[in-house]
Amino acid sequence: MAAAARASRRKFSPASLARELAQLLPQYPKVALCVAFSGGADSTALLAALAGLEEPHLKVRAVHVDHQLHPHSRRWSAHCRRMAARLGVPLTVRRVAVAQQPGSSPEAAARAARYGALAAALAPGEVLLSAHHQDDQLETVLLQLLRGAGIAGVAAMPPLAPFAAGQLARPLLGIAGRELRAWVEQAHLPWVEDPSNAREDIDRNYLRRRVLPLLADRWPAAPATIARGARHAAEAQRLLDELACEDCGRAQAGAALMVPVLRRLTGERRKNALRWFIARAGLRAPPARRLEEICGAMLSAAPDTHPFVAWDGVRIQRSAGLLRIVPASAGPASRAQEAAPIFEWYWPQQRRLALQDGAGALLLRPDPRGPIDLEALGPHLTVRTRRGGERLRTAAGGVRRSLKGLLQEARVPAEERAHLPLIYRGDTLVAVADLFLDASVRAGATTRRRGRLLHLPAGKQGRYLHPAPGSMW
Repeated sequence: MAAAARASRRKFSPASLARELAQLLPQYPKVALCVAFSGGADSTALLAALAGLEEPHLKVRAVHVDHQLHPHSRRWSAHCRRMAARLGVPLTVRRVAVAQQPGSSPEAAARAARYGALAAALAPGEVLLSAHHQDDQLETVLLQLLRGAGIAGVAAMPPLAPFAAGQLARPLLGIAGRELRAWVEQAHLPWVEDPSNAREDIDRNYLRRRVLPLLADRWPAAPATIARGARHAAEAQRLLDELACEDCGRAQAGAALMVPVLRRLTGERRKNALRWFIARAGLRAPPARRLEEICGAMLSAAPDTHPFVAWDGVRIQRSAGLLRIVPASAGPASRAQEAAPIFEWYWPQQRRLALQDGAGALLLRPDPRGPIDLEALGPHLTVRTRRGGERLRTAAGGVRRSLKGLLQEARVPAEERAHLPLIYRGDTLVAVADLFLDASVRAGATTRRRGRLLHLPAGKQGRYLHPAPGSMW
């Protein structure tokens, strides 16, 4: 613990920054550096220390991104211009319009806009420097753990990574935030303070203002030791990437992966390989639920089907024994399915769920004679349409049957099949409209709370007159 405590008290200076840059960048000082300059204390310390280095071959400039989200943002831009001029560093100001995507936080949208602007500003071969420090790394690791992240998430921010046309370097990850602020105060350099940093409804701010002071009182070396844990996680992730590269190499068929080879892998290696395959294409990794669909139902689907899984504009499709990444807009039918919404349904508060595109509505209500065990069902459900390869067990102790076969046996018209709402509890398909019910949620003799699910299609009053084999009626 003593060594960690000493590491957490590392002093900041232009000389220590130069040593860190020399370790990170083999070409240093013959390198072009671009500082992401917010005008805050941390980036002010980084830019001022760089400006103080007497390296004739070093090229330094700065970019400030104005999100235009705060009424004083233009004042902050003006401050950055004055500070850059005082330090003798060229500065570019980029204004962005932050477009928030459904399901994302304003902070995430602003971060995406900022990095997009920085990527566009970076010249080929240039290195973008950010002022993320040891406390930022601690916050990132804890937030990732609270979100249930895997090894890659716990590895947090790497000190050096490819970025746009160049690289992104974080040379201050070994320095505590208080050391940077002390250095700026000693140098009598002004900085701007974003008032949103005081908002405790933002997770990172709450962690920084409420949780971390308590953590530091009990474990003063926590930032340094957790940062070391993040480095260990990063090493483990590199090993996982090497294994995934080998597995995907054996399964590779051009730009696709061979399904039979993937199916021979263990479940863990299969997930690892597919994460790597998707990330190598420069695409966002799928949520855990989507990854389970790809590794499970999608790979085990019948050979004559063409199932796909889509998320955030990414689409993985299986065809002719191959798994490939295809444009999300491939084909008219897939466009309709890709656009089909996914509904999160907390039914205890919303008994009736309205669907879209003429799909009617779902109604889940308590019923003492109903076929559903409401306690087994749980309150949180997800509703979406078919993608192919779905299976469910309609009888206790029976085999899991394909939804395609069940629908054919029930003689459901083909034009209705694609629009049937599928109800999931977590990753488990538990109901298909009001046609089929999974055995895991079917009421039994000991069931205390029963319910009934009704699908009310638009413009129709009832459903099929004859119960389908294995149906919930």
